[in-house]
Amino acid sequence: MKTKFALTAFILFMSIGHAQIESIKTDSLQEVIITSTRIDLPFKENSRTIDIISSEDIKNSATTNVADLLQQVAGVDIRRRGTAGSQADVYIRGGSFDQTLLLIDGIKMDDAQTGHHTMNAALPIEVIERIEIIKGPAARVFGQNAFTGAINIVTKKQLKNSVSTNLETGSFGQLNGSVTLGSELENSSHIIHVGKLTSEGYRNNSDYNNSNYFIKSVFNKKAQAVEMIATFFDRKFGAENFYTTNPAWNEYEETQNSLIGFTTTFESKKLKIKPRVYWKRNQDMFLLKRNEPNFFRNLHITDKMGAEVNASYNSELGVTGFGVDLSKIYIRSNNLGNRNRFMTNVFLEHQFKLLNNRLDITPGVAVTYFSDFKFHAFPGLDIGYRLTDNFKIYGNTGYTYRIPTYTDLFYSDPATVGNANLEPEEALSVEVGGKYITPKFTGSFAVFYRDANKLIDYVKENETDRFMATNLRDLYTKGFEVNTSYNFKVNNLNQNFSLGYTFIEDEVGDLNINFSRYSINSLKHHVTSRLSTQLVKNMNFNIVYKHAERTAGLSYNVWDASIVIAVKQFEFTLTAANIFNEAYIETGFVPMPPSNVLFGLHYSFN
Repeated sequence: MKTKFALTAFILFMSIGHAQIESIKTDSLQEVIITSTRIDLPFKENSRTIDIISSEDIKNSATTNVADLLQQVAGVDIRRRGTAGSQADVYIRGGSFDQTLLLIDGIKMDDAQTGHHTMNAALPIEVIERIEIIKGPAARVFGQNAFTGAINIVTKKQLKNSVSTNLETGSFGQLNGSVTLGSELENSSHIIHVGKLTSEGYRNNSDYNNSNYFIKSVFNKKAQAVEMIATFFDRKFGAENFYTTNPAWNEYEETQNSLIGFTTTFESKKLKIKPRVYWKRNQDMFLLKRNEPNFFRNLHITDKMGAEVNASYNSELGVTGFGVDLSKIYIRSNNLGNRNRFMTNVFLEHQFKLLNNRLDITPGVAVTYFSDFKFHAFPGLDIGYRLTDNFKIYGNTGYTYRIPTYTDLFYSDPATVGNANLEPEEALSVEVGGKYITPKFTGSFAVFYRDANKLIDYVKENETDRFMATNLRDLYTKGFEVNTSYNFKVNNLNQNFSLGYTFIEDEVGDLNINFSRYSINSLKHHVTSRLSTQLVKNMNFNIVYKHAERTAGLSYNVWDASIVIAVKQFEFTLTAANIFNEAYIETGFVPMPPSNVLFGLHYSFN
């Protein structure tokens, strides 16, 4: 049945391809300025592998949250433990959930307790302008945690004067509601979002009750504008078998994630300086038995206060990017203890342009100081050559690192113990690739290799021992990826077909251990595809296909779809997930939801 459907979809697409086709005259990727790098560059001129999820992609994604959205990017491995993004881990190119850095408008959202909390900070899709996914070593630009890549969520700049409401209901007792407001005043602008997501759950103890609050304001627009961003996300969810296999315990978890940051920009003809201050907080409460809080309870509160200055200077020799980032971290925990850490990152890079600006060479270095891990320096180099106005080849290499989380260092329970003597993980990464960009067709490819050492695993000698965090893995990762996107028109209606593929092969260095908790389980083969078609002027249909085959042998195919119908200020949506009811697990012991649907009604007051 699945094979026949895939063949039918392919024949349908090919038949569309023979219809009346003409290029779509829309904004292209060439005009997108990548803001997650220290030197602001157009997407077309960047000499790294960067994927862009645009606001149009989000609309056509058949998803309702960032975790599901990122699953549609080849090479990004999102491992969920439920629906609506209640908990999900993000991996890039075979890395771990502790090795990917998330940023919100350039603010680093790393969590010192554990990388499991990375996606707690993900924003509602209603306020997102685009998502920049930087693959490969990024420590030279971002510092700590950008071991295999980084994801920068860029928020909308303005929504003018508008109010929009959204109401959704569907399978598993899902009920979602939100209000998004945009206000443009004489000397300020504001975006406010409030949302609520609830569900009875698709299996025992998988219910959730999530709240989202977001504010973005720009003050003093006529003089020295100051931008403020503030978020608060509250999640309460049943965590059935998230960490154990005991069906009688009914685990439960609550997390709170908040951020407030202020940014301004001083700019002259040659010099741009962007200072920022921010405070990030994460709270995590976990109960091993939901109905017996005193049986086993973990409570962790992590605060990060930071100040940074990023700058770029244009001269006859090229563009110099430099910056300094200072931060102080505090953690209060009944398991990990009360601890703090001071961090300083200093960054420097310079882009040289040669051969009539066709060749760009960007060397750079990051020097980092941790109060508990001392100094580390991580150099890197990007090289790109523009063969034509639309086609560029590039290569980059760099050292990258990750210091242990407080969980790695100090966690303790009857089955697991941390290790205060752990050292940072390190790696040398190399990548070569190319990108071809036109308004009609976009294509890219990359071949990559990573030599990582001192990777942290939890191991033990005897079955009755506790697992202990240990630096012991050497891991050699190689692979390649290809991404394409084709825009066309049929009977003057917009259409798009995109296809991505990533192959990863891991080779583990010699290990002499009896028991290991974290076996390698990368996405060996990862295929993502989406057809977005405009059936009539006010109706869009989107179908998404995802194939995953993991190193451990597990393989699955998932189809999702959505229909969006616009009638004046109303928008009606139908989203169907896992259409063919595939039974699969993305991580641990948690089966993913069966087929389900979500009906939505969106109304805009203009």
